[in-house]
Amino acid sequence: MREDVQFRAIDIVFADFLCSREGGNTGVLRTAAACASFAVGQGNICVDLADLFDRDEVAAAADRLRCSKMVGKPGEYRPLVLDEANRLYLHRYWKYESDLAKALISMAADQPDVDTELLKDGLFRLFPPTAESPDWQKTAAAAAVRNRFCVISGGPGTGKTTTVVKIIALLLEQAKGSRMRIGLAAPTGKAAARLKESIYRAGKELETRTTVAENIPADVATIQRLLGVIPDSCRFRHNAGNPLPFEALVVDEASMVPLGLMTKLVEALAPGSRLILLGDRDQLASVEAGAVLGDICNTGHRFGFSPEFQAFIAEATGCSVPERCAGDSAAPLADSVVVLQKNYRFDEESGIGLVSTAINSGTVATLLGRMKDGTTGGLILRATPPPDLLQKKLAHAVVAGFSDYLRQESPDDVLRTFDRFRVLCALRQGLYGVEGINNIIETCLADEGIIKTDKQWYHGRPVMVTVNDYSLKLFNGDIGITLNDPESDIGLSVYFPSLNGQSRTYSPYRLPAHETVFAMTIHKSQGSEFERVLLVIPPFSHQILTREILYTGLTRARASVELWCSDEIFTAACGRRVERRSGLRQALWEGFERVSILS
Repeated sequence: MREDVQFRAIDIVFADFLCSREGGNTGVLRTAAACASFAVGQGNICVDLADLFDRDEVAAAADRLRCSKMVGKPGEYRPLVLDEANRLYLHRYWKYESDLAKALISMAADQPDVDTELLKDGLFRLFPPTAESPDWQKTAAAAAVRNRFCVISGGPGTGKTTTVVKIIALLLEQAKGSRMRIGLAAPTGKAAARLKESIYRAGKELETRTTVAENIPADVATIQRLLGVIPDSCRFRHNAGNPLPFEALVVDEASMVPLGLMTKLVEALAPGSRLILLGDRDQLASVEAGAVLGDICNTGHRFGFSPEFQAFIAEATGCSVPERCAGDSAAPLADSVVVLQKNYRFDEESGIGLVSTAINSGTVATLLGRMKDGTTGGLILRATPPPDLLQKKLAHAVVAGFSDYLRQESPDDVLRTFDRFRVLCALRQGLYGVEGINNIIETCLADEGIIKTDKQWYHGRPVMVTVNDYSLKLFNGDIGITLNDPESDIGLSVYFPSLNGQSRTYSPYRLPAHETVFAMTIHKSQGSEFERVLLVIPPFSHQILTREILYTGLTRARASVELWCSDEIFTAACGRRVERRSGLRQALWEGFERVSILS
């Protein structure tokens, strides 16, 4: 086995089991099996044999594996699957990837009937004239009506939710009075609550522009609740045999959805129903295996649209969209993905918008000076304090950030005020990870008399649930705050927000696994927004520090970010991209590999 990988116990047990069934010389199989299992734990769908063996050994290793009883070709039912590109999968993940690719390609090829004149009228009413050329929001809306499958990507503030509410109105208008059931979902409770609030606000603004505004759905579910988890199992009530009861489904924060869950969701769609995915293709991928939205969007590559799509958009919207480069083959999803480009939250003077754009384009080095002297509005870069100064430097920021939340009168106001500020960390463990930073924050706030930490549970303790508990309707990522409650047997209850706008209470001792959350990892912050963010990057190099993690951390803030990071580490992280092994991108975008790669 490879000595440079710290295999988990499950990886070794899995490899040993396959070898016991194989018999004979199992050296290559043992290494490959353990690495395939380990790869999934690292977020990959598969492992490339070129990453496991020296260049002159790859062909021989592939031949040995193809002769194994434990390894099959794509489509064969074996524990491991080795494809023609020498990608090795656990069978379950090969099937997830294969099934999802086939389903999306099939959906992308299906164009429902559209009343073009009615669509043109709706687009005119719902999208006021703009100087943006093309108007990407209007283009995305037209694409979502034209296509059974559509992805709308864009960074925070580009208007994804505003656009999708208008799309829902257009679809309801296309139904011409017939019943059209539209589902709304998100991967976490927090993201679902944000989508519900955004849908409500955007829907109210449409009331004077369409007669169907009152029919825009209000209920938003987590994907797991939508599918209907069967207790004590990995199965869902809704599947191909018992499909979801919708003619259209909208999924927000799609970048957070792992491969397995996305596949099960697509399988549960009723025949002929539409799927609209919203998300930021430049964000971090899901914590679990896969970078599904990035693969679907072909992130990092440029592509244009087919002549048929161009003609449709020109007729419906009056906009002209980029054409496909000469010589490039027609990728199945090329007309299904629209990227919103105008940012309505961050103007040209916004440091968050400026720096996040520069991070993705690889040009951030030119902004380092401005970030340090504060001339990038709303964003300032400071060196991460050394260990002996960390508590002193942290105290000022966290006391200012958390001083107001416990002064509020109602639990709902406490929750809203707490969500104005958050400390985000790249790491989980260590002094500069959430474990160390949360301990320091508790000390700082206790020293100021804001909280009293003499007991494990105290008035003001914020906690984040870390596992799903379907019986309590608490899910991984849900955040609540412990408050005095005279009606509780112990005098304290934990208050969580709910999708109906009223908080829910639980005894601290009934909660599933949880942790204190004055600070949280950038991964866990996906789907959240805060007015202000303190972003703590450790003063040493780490493989987790990438372009995506910086971009995701910065764009959690609406107004301001204080970034603690050295110039060298910041520059190095901006030059490092997350690469997750999978074959999904190739399956969906075959023939586009010649298109120039974005830096």
